[in-house]
Amino acid sequence: MSSETLPTTEHARLRVPRNVAMLGLATSMFLIVLDTSMVNLAGLAVREGLGLSAAELTVVVNAYLVAFAGLLLLGGRLADVLGGRKVFMAGMAIYLAASAFCALATSVPMLIAGRIGQGIGGAIVVPSALALVLVLYQTPAERTRALGIWGAVTGAGSLFGVFLGGTLTDLLGWQSVFWTPVPFGIIGAIIVSRSVPPVPGRAGRFDLLGAITATAGITALALGMVAASESGWDAPSTVAGIAIGLACLVAFVIAEKRSTHPLVPLGVFRRKPVVMASVVMMLLGATLTSLFFFLPGYQQEVLGMSATTAGMTQIPIAVMIIVGSAFAPLLAKRIGLSRAVPVALVLLFAGLVWLALNPATSGLSVHLVGSFLLIGGGLGLGVVNAMATAVRDSGEGESGLLSGLVNAAQHLGSAVGLAALAGIAIGAAGAHGDISFTTAFLGEAAFILLALALSFIPTASTQPDSACAVTH
Repeated sequence: MSSETLPTTEHARLRVPRNVAMLGLATSMFLIVLDTSMVNLAGLAVREGLGLSAAELTVVVNAYLVAFAGLLLLGGRLADVLGGRKVFMAGMAIYLAASAFCALATSVPMLIAGRIGQGIGGAIVVPSALALVLVLYQTPAERTRALGIWGAVTGAGSLFGVFLGGTLTDLLGWQSVFWTPVPFGIIGAIIVSRSVPPVPGRAGRFDLLGAITATAGITALALGMVAASESGWDAPSTVAGIAIGLACLVAFVIAEKRSTHPLVPLGVFRRKPVVMASVVMMLLGATLTSLFFFLPGYQQEVLGMSATTAGMTQIPIAVMIIVGSAFAPLLAKRIGLSRAVPVALVLLFAGLVWLALNPATSGLSVHLVGSFLLIGGGLGLGVVNAMATAVRDSGEGESGLLSGLVNAAQHLGSAVGLAALAGIAIGAAGAHGDISFTTAFLGEAAFILLALALSFIPTASTQPDSACAVTH
């Protein structure tokens, strides 16, 4: 990491070592990914401890995802209008308080409420942190390098999460996975408060109607799809949820057209790189979240692993996410972003198909490890380069908007994709409460195949692909 100081701009007047500031911001992303990964490993213990069905556990997971996805755009807008550091600190306080509330939960409603609080806090922290990163690193080449580090931190969070999640669950119970992020969050907040200068906000108002309709739309869609796992796709609850969700999203578009300060200026969707990258990130989010939701259950229920063993065997995925994220800028420099994204998706698709074909009677095998290596590498390369495609040309005052948009796309895919695949996989199993894991993994492969097809659509950019790669 370069030790250069923060450039003097309208947004930043103080000289701050960028490596220290980046450390604090990356710590925030690390803890959010760490906690998400640990909760996935603890899912079976939560289900058994609170007597949940598979569909009810999906609701617990999606409570976080829906709040996160629905409010990410508002979080990005808050960062632009109020100032990134101020918003970051507020979001971190909400997230840590909600994490402690989850740890103290004694019932399903309490746990769901805590998960919603975590989603709200995370939706504020992530876009504001990424917006501050884009202020620290202002050229396309620097931004791709910084996003490579950002992706590697995400992989590190997954790595420690799969290691700690199973171990802590076996030793201390599922509540421990919610206590663990608290010290990391406090440390990260202290570093950011001391090393990142206050970024002045910009004039503007908040699009409350846009935030309400977007959140309501995502919530209704996700709940409608979750209902399909128990009631069927033609049930009134399923049809009503999907219909209400689509209606709210249409209302969101109408509200954005009429708003003088829209949550998402619709003109941004005329930028082909932003649109393509957002859709790819949506499908990657659907794949990533559903994979780590279904995979621990598959390893424990089908392959007979303990929570600790399941977490340890997922380490190759996390390691390869780190490797892929670190290598992503180099690949972009060598072949260009427009080619780097399809390469990543091919690797990911191959890994998912291999996983779906893994013999159900085997424990840790060459099939399992090989698929994990391809999946991790594809995820690391794909997420970093898709995000770089979306934000590489962001102008002044747009960093929060574009980072919020691409993260919202990813987590919208996470919420709706998990709900859809849960409905399909639980329905395909036939027996109440069971899951067809092969169906789930093939569904994830189908998401990536669609993303691969979309990634070949030509896009134009104000910067050449090579300008977004690492320089040495």
